[in-house]
Order: sequence, then structure tokens, then C-alpha cells
Amino acid sequence: MLQIAFSPVYRLRLPEGHRFPMLKYELIHEQLLYEGTCTDGNFFAPSPVDDRWVLGVHTPHYVRSLKELTVPPAMIRRIGFPLTPELIHREWVITQGTIDCTQIARCDGVAMNVAGGTHHAYPDRGEGFCMLNDVGVAAHYLLANEQAKKILIIDLDVHQGNGTAVMFQQEPRVFTFSMHGKDNYPLKKEQSDLDIEFPTNTTDATYLNTLADTLPQLIQREQPDFLFYISGVDILESDRLGKLEVSREGCKQRDTFVFEQAIRNNLPIVVSMGGGYSPRLADIVEAHCNTFRVASSLFF
Repeated sequence: MLQIAFSPVYRLRLPEGHRFPMLKYELIHEQLLYEGTCTDGNFFAPSPVDDRWVLGVHTPHYVRSLKELTVPPAMIRRIGFPLTPELIHREWVITQGTIDCTQIARCDGVAMNVAGGTHHAYPDRGEGFCMLNDVGVAAHYLLANEQAKKILIIDLDVHQGNGTAVMFQQEPRVFTFSMHGKDNYPLKKEQSDLDIEFPTNTTDATYLNTLADTLPQLIQREQPDFLFYISGVDILESDRLGKLEVSREGCKQRDTFVFEQAIRNNLPIVVSMGGGYSPRLADIVEAHCNTFRVASSLFF
């Protein structure tokens, strides 16, 4: 049975003007239940992550500034949310959700977090709606507990995983692969282990062919024993920030291909949702729900 991290704290209500990025998490949960793809038994509620795992990839000063709400105003603006104790608690819960997913995936092959994919969080700062790097913390957890020897992070959000790239530039046991838009945020890209940039208006064929030409060879060359997948749906043609032209069906085919590679190579995979900013919330939710539907049909 597909296991999915979701907690009531994911439903955090923010002041007017900041709510849109948060609404999808509650609606994904509701839609999967409504249509019968999932039951309540598919979902589990994480507890907050222990600081020792967070401090494996984030600096003590940054972590303390989050917990004490002393983040400088300029960084708060870059993060994009007004910081509150409830928001910080939510970050700690989401991060533990991704860690919990690693333990489930080691047994079941796959596990998913309704939130996460906060790849713009650097070791010492946050930006772009990201405060803690959930995948980075979970990758550190696996390595520290000797549950993985080589990790491949497959970041297919439309925005480069800049924070993750910097986080693991000196860690040969983690390979960062980011496939993203060339002409969107962040304007200054970092150096991942492998970056593939797409020009504005890239469509399904180019996107999917590139993925098909790259991922199997990457797995063969790097020989990972664990996969993280950031499955942002901001590659959609409807997305107001993405600048690509991938259809909803193309996005679903992307998910299918990634999962098939995990199955073919017998690699556990943990999925975090990443971004999605289409003007119609229904477009975001439907594309994200496809990721859960595909996982459920292929693994169970």
C-alpha cells in the first residue's frame, strides 16, 4: 500500500496574499481521498524532525534564527513567507515526513510526501518558499545511518535545485541532477553534478526525450542505491512561473518514466512534490495527483 506523509499542519493558513502556494497541499489530500486513489490508511502524520539531522546540512546559526524567529528581514523577503512559529513547526514536520518516507521506501520501494521538495534552501539561508531542505536532510540521515552508499537526487522541478546543489558539492556520495528552465528563477544558477537547462517554450517531445536519454545512463554510471525525486509540476504550459510548454499528459509521462527506472533498477525512491504555480489551482492539484496515481498503479 502506498504510504504518504501528510499532517494537518500542512494546511497552515497564511495571511491574505501568501495563501496560494499553500492551498494545494490540503486539496491534493482531499482529491486523492475523494476519487478513491487513497484511503485514510495511506496517510501518516510525521512528528517534527530532531535538530541533529537538520544540523547535518544546515548551519547552527541559520537553524537557530529560524527557531527563534530572528531571520533578517531581507532573507524573509527572499523566502516569501511571513515567518511564524506555526510555519517553522510545519517545516520541521515536513522534513521528518521525508525522512520517514526513506524508511518506508526501503521496505516498499516507494513513499511520498504531499509537501517537500524545498530545494532552494541553502545550508545557511532560505529563499523561494524554502526554509529547510527536506531532501537534503533526509539524504544526510540515510548516509549517517549507513542506509545508503550512493544517493541520486532527481530534481525535475522547473527551477534549478540551487540550494541542494551547493549543499552536496563536496559530498561524493550524493549526486545532484537538476533538469530545469534556463530563463527563470534562480537567475544565478549553482553547479549541480549534472544540470540540463531548457529554453523557454520547450515542449513534451524535447523534454521527455532528454529525460529518456539521460536518466538510465546516469543510473548505470553512478550506481546509486537510493533515489529522491522532486516532482514539481511547474513544468506545465499553464504555469505562470515555469516558462516551459509541457502538457499535463507529458508531466504524467515524466513521472511514469522516473518510477519505471526505479522499478527496473530495484531502487527505493522517495518523492517530494516541489512547485506548481498555474493560475488555476485545479490544474496544479490534478497534475500532482497524477504523480500519486502513477506511483500507486506501478508499485502496488
